[in-house]
Amino acid sequence: MPTRPCRRARIAVRIWAPCLFSIAVLPAAAQPREINLRNAGEADPPIQVDVRLVVLHATVRDPHGALALGLDEKNFRVTENGEPQIVRVLAPEDTPAAIGLVVDNSGSMRGRRQEALAAALTLARASNPADDVFIVNFNERPAFALGDTKLFSASIPEMERALLDSHPEGRTALYEAIAAALAQVRRSGKEQRALVVISDGADNASRRNLRQILLEVAQADVAIYASGLYGEDDSPAFRGALHKLAQASGGEAFVPDSSAGILRACDHIARAIRTQYTLAYSPTNPRLDGTYRAVKVTTSGHSGKRLTVRTRAGYVASPEGSNGAEARR
Repeated sequence: MPTRPCRRARIAVRIWAPCLFSIAVLPAAAQPREINLRNAGEADPPIQVDVRLVVLHATVRDPHGALALGLDEKNFRVTENGEPQIVRVLAPEDTPAAIGLVVDNSGSMRGRRQEALAAALTLARASNPADDVFIVNFNERPAFALGDTKLFSASIPEMERALLDSHPEGRTALYEAIAAALAQVRRSGKEQRALVVISDGADNASRRNLRQILLEVAQADVAIYASGLYGEDDSPAFRGALHKLAQASGGEAFVPDSSAGILRACDHIARAIRTQYTLAYSPTNPRLDGTYRAVKVTTSGHSGKRLTVRTRAGYVASPEGSNGAEARR
């Protein structure tokens, strides 16, 4: 009697994704997510498996600064509080992402309007058709450029119209705009999430201060990339704010010194988002005891060369829903 071939079951894994950060031990959200690991076209009902996984988003570069592509699980080594962990999930590069373009339209940007638009348009045109993209134009208050009824767009002409239909005026509420963008990006179901901030960093109108927004960024599990457009008279403190926001999130900040440099920075940012790896592991210490767990990720290329990994440095092991965090599905 012939044997029946085995079918691969679809597995829906609920993963526990506490926010990871690198600046302090802070209360963090335990956010359940659901990932479907399946072959396209299969119709079997999913098997529900409750597995707690810690999720990390990592950008990997070679010794020359080029993005390292084509890595798999065996290239990565993860430790938690010095204990080796097993990578259970690895989403490869060029995974569709949720991306927020946060563009400064305050009066201080009036002389840099064309540079800011060129940067934002470059990033919009580099997006993946499967991305969830939104735009926050801000001065004293943030405004969602696609309108209140539409969350995200994948249409480049629509994004171009939204970016061009703005006029620099008023004061600068950078931190309020970032907070609004963090709330918006959480509404996407995409695992990869990033904000791209184009600003001079000169906040003078937010209710929040830098320390408060850094705490929010550290708990959000969203990489922030910043392109700082500065003049000769701008305070070094403004530049430092964007660098601190990027560092707290595991992203990067750039200070282009020319129009060509702005476009190069935007290309660098777009590639970094496109080639970010998502790693997940089930901690060998399963206790949800509210303690801080330091996480370290190292990797080497297929030739054995040591690579540089940019990711967050730890998380707080808190129970699911301990602070009312929304589930990510």
